[in-house]
Amino acid sequence: MELLQNWEKWKSFLGQQVENAKNMGLSNNTIEKTAVQIGEYLAKNVDPKNEQERVLADLWSVADENEKQAIASCVMKLVQDKKVN
Repeated sequence: MELLQNWEKWKSFLGQQVENAKNMGLSNNTIEKTAVQIGEYLAKNVDPKNEQERVLADLWSVADENEKQAIASCVMKLVQDKKVN
């Protein structure tokens, strides 16, 4: 999937999804919980396609539940700051 091979496209896509979720009325807490679930799925089922994804995967693999929440929160902030309109 090309989206996962390009870091900037991936960030833009995620930023748009976070924006869509907020527009639907979902809270940051709900979005973060969903991000953790997605992170768990990706960690188990998707091989990282670039260096940035490899770093995230490596961090995720050693993180406890609180740290995974923090990673998800940081990724949300990252993609909201970088989203393309």
